[in-house]
Amino acid sequence: MDSPVLIDVIAIDGPAASGKSTIGRLLAQKLGYLFLDTGCMYRAVTLAALQQDVPVTDETAVTQLTHATQIGITPPQDEADGRLYTVQIDGQDATWTLRSPAVDTHVSLVSSYAGVRQELVRQQRLFGDKGRVVMVGRDIGTVVLPDAPLKLYITASAKERARRRWLDRQQQGHESSFDAILADVERRDQFDSSRQHSPLHPDADAVTIDTTGRSITDILNQILQLINEKQFTIHDSQSTIHNS
Repeated sequence: MDSPVLIDVIAIDGPAASGKSTIGRLLAQKLGYLFLDTGCMYRAVTLAALQQDVPVTDETAVTQLTHATQIGITPPQDEADGRLYTVQIDGQDATWTLRSPAVDTHVSLVSSYAGVRQELVRQQRLFGDKGRVVMVGRDIGTVVLPDAPLKLYITASAKERARRRWLDRQQQGHESSFDAILADVERRDQFDSSRQHSPLHPDADAVTIDTTGRSITDILNQILQLINEKQFTIHDSQSTIHNS
């Protein structure tokens, strides 16, 4: 008897602060897969532009910077600061700086540039080709890994996502208004869903999961059940084709 086909590439998309990064990381840990949050790559380019005084409104300059910047993503090592991963920009740890309000403000614009997306998608697909990866972003199932055997779209209400972002900023020492954060979340949703290149939306065969008011454990159990069902469905389908 053939062994069940493994779901070794999982694409997770969703809007800002939906919980997709936390869910993706914990899912990758349970499966023993690599966790890759592609959003941090766009944040890294945005931060590099801000630090190097490259105008974020200059698409050509930001695209050139993307090709010239070395972005490293690794699992956390000895850090005990709650990070989900370590991001280095040209060898310098920038993990928490990526979450600054300035980066929040400009990352949607930077990520809308075709040249930036083309280069970072190229890098992301190299990870997908290796398999055993949980990849998180905004266009993973629709653009980066359209053939992924399991696609998830993680979402939550705008108010819930704003609350999570407000709490994160409080913990990081940033004083921010909840109303201002909610307005920024809604602005970014509108921008990301209507941009010309790779707009944010669930793929036709993605499973949508709303995390509002739900525990992480409950959501992970639902996804693990989906993986088991999907594996056996694929296996049964392939066995039928093989035996026909």
